[in-house]
Amino acid sequence: MGFMRKASFGLGGLALAGGLVWALWPEPATVDMGQVTRGPMQASILAEGTTRVREPYTVTAPITGSAGRLPVQVGDSVIAGESIVAVIQPADPALLDLRSRLQAEAAVTEAEAAVQLAEANVARAESTLAHAEAQLERNRELASRGAIPIRVLEDFQQAHVTAQLALSSARSELDLHRAALARAQAQLVGPEQLIRPGGTPGECCVQIAAPVTGTVLEVPDPSARLVQAGAPLMVIGDLAEMEIEVDLLSSDAVQIAPGARAEIDRWGGPLPLDARVRRIDPAAFTRVSALGIEEQRVRLRLDILSPPEDRANLGDRYRVFVRLILWESDDVLQLPQGALFRHQGGWAVFRVGEDGRVALAPVEIGRQSEGRAQLLGGLAEGERVVLFPPAALADGDRVVARAQ
Repeated sequence: MGFMRKASFGLGGLALAGGLVWALWPEPATVDMGQVTRGPMQASILAEGTTRVREPYTVTAPITGSAGRLPVQVGDSVIAGESIVAVIQPADPALLDLRSRLQAEAAVTEAEAAVQLAEANVARAESTLAHAEAQLERNRELASRGAIPIRVLEDFQQAHVTAQLALSSARSELDLHRAALARAQAQLVGPEQLIRPGGTPGECCVQIAAPVTGTVLEVPDPSARLVQAGAPLMVIGDLAEMEIEVDLLSSDAVQIAPGARAEIDRWGGPLPLDARVRRIDPAAFTRVSALGIEEQRVRLRLDILSPPEDRANLGDRYRVFVRLILWESDDVLQLPQGALFRHQGGWAVFRVGEDGRVALAPVEIGRQSEGRAQLLGGLAEGERVVLFPPAALADGDRVVARAQ
């Protein structure tokens, strides 16, 4: 009986010790896990861009005048050399103040008096010429019968020529004073008097035809107004000839070369558009960011390679997102970027073994992009790694995968 009691006490003590060991035994850490895979990968730079019509045409007023209300609106299609996009008429004359009007009226009175005087001179010259013609004809008859000498006939012929010249001079003077009268009367014309009442637009005006086939992109002011020579009237462009304008940080721009491939995402269509870098400006400019930091930016221009039918409704100055491809490959050994951490001046990961224990594994990393890192050595395809390892995790610890 004493032996059985001792055996039961011993078994109870062992069970109690086992329970204490089980209770105090550390639980496996719950972590997120990733896997080393092989597949396509690309290194890229993401940036915002703006669409631009490649060669917009700004239609300007060729002369100073009164532009009628524009016959086209934003979004209208125009044909080069056929579509009339603007009509400019002569500007209305300015208003006259009291002094100017009195001076103009006096000038008209003066010009009218000069015309009357010139008309009187014309009448006197006509009378003198008629008298000279009658005398010449009578003296020719007398000279033919020998009644007067030839010298007297020549004097009358000279008098007749002088009378003809005097009449011509009087008529020219009359025309001169009539023109002066018309000029003086024109000074009295005010804006309330139409230059061409009932005239047809374009009859005496400048009609401006579209310089290029395309779409009206911008109209600063469609209303009728007085315009100066060179004033912009509208902007016309061909939406089929589009480009993308991107402003990159100078540190990113040095990684891009002309001809680099790019993709246009989140532009509103179902599929990304293909593009290519055409030009990189050689000089940067300063821009202040939203945080108030001065940044050196470089402007890039990209050609859209996708056909116009694949980017329907994409217009001028639309915002898009550009993915500039720095490097890409279809077969790359890679792992999640979140598994990496710094160790002894290099990169390392926690590799998860078959027994659920982690092992510290130094790795060699190549390019990194969009949450993935190129794996050059240290792990094999299919191996599991810990994502975002906690600071307390150590080599040899047990882990379990977090439930998804």
